[in-house]
Amino acid sequence: MNELIGQIKQWGIDKGIVGPNGKGTLLGQLSKTQEELTETRDAAVRVLDNRANSVAQINAIADLQDGIGDTVVTLILAAELAGLDFEECLRYAYDEIKGRNGRMENGTFVKNSK
Repeated sequence: MNELIGQIKQWGIDKGIVGPNGKGTLLGQLSKTQEELTETRDAAVRVLDNRANSVAQINAIADLQDGIGDTVVTLILAAELAGLDFEECLRYAYDEIKGRNGRMENGTFVKNSK
C-alpha cells in the first residue's frame, strides 16, 4: 500500500497537481473528489439494477471499481495538497470510529449520539 500511495503521489507530481511545481489547489482537488464520488454512486446504481443485462452489469462493476479507485486517488492528492499524510488521515479516522456504537437503518450505519 505504501508503494502504491507513493506512485500516486509521484503521478500527481508528474501531472503538475502536487509538488513544488504543482498548480493544484485543495478545493479544486476536493471538487474532483466530489465528481469522482458522483460517478461512483452512478455506477453503484447501475450495479444494483436487476434489469441490466450481463454485459451492462460487467461494465457497471468495472466502472464501480474504477470510481472507488479514482476517488481514493483524489483523496490521497487532497491530503498532499493540505500538507497531510494520507495514511495518518486514515489512521485518525479509524481511531475515531473503532469504538463507535450504533445501528443499521435502511442499509446505513447510524452512530449513537453521545
